[in-house]
Amino acid sequence: MKLVAGLGNPGPKYKATRHNVGFEVIDELARRASIGFESAPAEALVAKWRAADTLLVKPLTYMNHSGQALGELVRYFKIDVGDLLVVVDEVHLPLGKLRARARGSAGGHNGLKSVIAHLGEDVSRLRIGVGRGDGQRDMADHVLAKFDKSEAAEVERMTQRAADAAEMFIASGIAAVMNAFNGGDPATTE
Repeated sequence: MKLVAGLGNPGPKYKATRHNVGFEVIDELARRASIGFESAPAEALVAKWRAADTLLVKPLTYMNHSGQALGELVRYFKIDVGDLLVVVDEVHLPLGKLRARARGSAGGHNGLKSVIAHLGEDVSRLRIGVGRGDGQRDMADHVLAKFDKSEAAEVERMTQRAADAAEMFIASGIAAVMNAFNGGDPATTE
């Protein structure tokens, strides 16, 4: 069984913010599979994608404590850490760029820091570029802000591409995702 988790913050206040792109990707995967979310044996919402033998997860512990819920779910469902993909926002990547890794540090991301504290560094992750902003607001305000209307088309494209990457992880593993998505977006390559 695989587990794909999107990190974000629960509640309407955070919906459609840069920090919640992980949730948006999980919602897109659930929409594609025509499945709904239910409560879980941890502080999270889970959609059981039976056809893909995969759990889609949105931790409800807020970003900085995401690892607690994911650790509980990995243990409860007896999922190997190698079968877990964590989808997160990344301010150090331009808007829309994807970067997949099989392991590594948190790179300053508090949600990943929590996941690593509970599950170790060997967690596959898909970082989604949300840009650094214009420098006129601090980074916390930037990631908790909603996307600008002028970014809507790119946000939709990156959400679709990230969902495609997550589906590839489910079918073929993290190496395939790294090979297919780390080189850039073929639709924008000149």
